[in-house]
Amino acid sequence: MIRINKTLSRLSSLAPLVLRLAIGGLMTYHGFDKLRGGISGVEEMFTMMEVPAPALTAPLVTALEIIGGLALLAGIGTRVAAASLAAVLAGAVVFVKTDLGIISSGPMPGAELDIALLAGLVALLLLGPGNLSADRAVGLEPALA
Repeated sequence: MIRINKTLSRLSSLAPLVLRLAIGGLMTYHGFDKLRGGISGVEEMFTMMEVPAPALTAPLVTALEIIGGLALLAGIGTRVAAASLAAVLAGAVVFVKTDLGIISSGPMPGAELDIALLAGLVALLLLGPGNLSADRAVGLEPALA
């Protein structure tokens, strides 16, 4: 067991990369999916869900998901992207998922995925982008041990 732990510890600097790629990919996909359906459809959905200012939040959320997701994938502006996307997901939990609970048996999923993604974004906010990132390459972040 100690040998496995030593090996995994040597790979721990890859954790931010894994988080960035998974979360960045999912957020980018969600944003493009909103574009595919049309911003007016997102606005209608936000109106039905009583999201505040749907005419403003629908395009803003879509843009943040795409731009923030791509930023995470590249590892550029990682902490800003993570904070912005965390705000989007916190809004989703508060405004959309509160009535559904954590696990939902209805047609719409509960907040479990949103909470998991939010936790990963907070981890990136605290950890930074990791060594394999544009932030690190241009000197915006110090190297991890």
